[in-house]
Parts: sequence; C-alpha cells; structure tokens
Amino acid sequence: MDKINHVAIQVDDIDIAVEWYMQKFDTKLLYQDESWALIQFDNLSLALVLPNQHPSHFAIDNHEAEKYGELTKHRDGTASIYIKDPFGNSVEIIKS
Repeated sequence: MDKINHVAIQVDDIDIAVEWYMQKFDTKLLYQDESWALIQFDNLSLALVLPNQHPSHFAIDNHEAEKYGELTKHRDGTASIYIKDPFGNSVEIIKS
C-alpha cells in the first residue's frame, strides 16, 4: 500500500508561515530554505511552498515512481515526478 508523504500548500512568505504553524501547533521543523519548508505533525508532514516554485499538491511514497515518468532529483536528496489526476490536481510521486 502506498503512503502519503506530505501535503503542500502555497504561502506568500515561508518565514511567516513557518513561524505561524510552529507557534499554533505542536510540530517539528524538518527543513526550511527561502523557497519551501517542511513541518512534521504526528501523522503527516506539511510542506509550505511558494506559488512560483511548486504547485499545491499531495505527495505519495512509491517504490516504482519511475513508472510514472522521468524522476527529477531534488536538493533534499529525494527524486520525484509531478502528475495530474483527471481533475487537474497535482500529485507528487516520490521514489521510496
């Protein structure tokens, strides 16, 4: 069974968004740079992304991610591909 890795929402300012989520909720900051951040909740991670860098999406860990197309390597060491469901929603498939 595949596993949801994270949900990504678009924000206009990574620093402000991180500060807000960290103050309001019991979370752990896993990663942050100028274009995105990853916050861990108990059951799921939340990615905060800039609109011009990443689409809003949810990400799935999959052992055969390359069957969806050519994977792109990312600076955090992961490799993935973005696909769209029949309704235009973005889904990131991460090689696990």
